[in-house]
Amino acid sequence: MPRIGMQPIRRKALIEATIDEIGARGSLDVTVARIARRAGVSSALAHHYFGNKEQIFLAAMRQTLSEYGAEVRAGLKAARTPRERVEAIVRAGFSEGHFRSAVLAAWLNFYVLARTSRQAERLLVVYHRRIVANLAQALRPLAGTAASDIAETLAAVIDGVYLREGLGQGTPDGAAAARRVLAVLDAELTARGGPGTQDKDRTET
Repeated sequence: MPRIGMQPIRRKALIEATIDEIGARGSLDVTVARIARRAGVSSALAHHYFGNKEQIFLAAMRQTLSEYGAEVRAGLKAARTPRERVEAIVRAGFSEGHFRSAVLAAWLNFYVLARTSRQAERLLVVYHRRIVANLAQALRPLAGTAASDIAETLAAVIDGVYLREGLGQGTPDGAAAARRVLAVLDAELTARGGPGTQDKDRTET
């Protein structure tokens, strides 16, 4: 393989190794050397590509968010009703690739890092704004003027589920987690007079 084609492969390997190493350690108390060793590259190359451990971690979170965004777009494209659009956004965050122990550990540490790192804080703010905006847009046909409030509630519930599972010891269950979030959606819609569980299959686009 030509040398020029190795850079994206090595960068991807380092990003994946960062998530796995943090998952194994449970914290950001890992070294670039350990990440590089897991990725099968030298520490010098890791520093060359990213600079330092924080930059590698931020690159890993950007990649995670990019993959999540791609799943959301695919789900929205396949959705046929407003309800299915909301479900697509929710289920994307709890898919097998995202809702696993290593990624959950990375999210926990991402929140902690955002308290002291401006770059992490900005990235987290962008994520929050996007998920709320996507949910609000999908919810508007179902909830009208209450869409934004419900979107904020669902986003907070999703964060809470991630944090709780990240601190747990069992195997993350994405399907069960998605059901919990969608149960909150049904309760919110019912309380506000919108279509709840019994009506979701009849909601028109």
